[in-house]
Amino acid sequence: MSENCIFCKIASKQIPVQPIFENEEFIAFYDLNPQAPAHALVIPKNHVETIMDFEDEGLMGRALKAVQETAKVLNLTEEGFRTVINCRENGGQTVYHLHFHLLGGRFMQWPPG
Repeated sequence: MSENCIFCKIASKQIPVQPIFENEEFIAFYDLNPQAPAHALVIPKNHVETIMDFEDEGLMGRALKAVQETAKVLNLTEEGFRTVINCRENGGQTVYHLHFHLLGGRFMQWPPG
């Protein structure tokens, strides 16, 4: 756990959230600044700063399984959804704890706008 990391505090239950999905390794919850009708964050409970910093080769597979389970709870599996991982400043990462944005409930066009 990183002492000042908001996502570590959520994972350790110091900051309460309404979990959408949770298992021993991941927790998913609603984004406070949603960019779509359904916008969840899926985070590992152990602190990993960016996608470039994980060493457990199975982490990404297990994380994507947590994304799948979250999408099922949100009823997004039929219409589809987008999953985004931001990495560092130029990638738009604002919280330095690896997290997956799960967005759905509307058509996801590119470029956004």
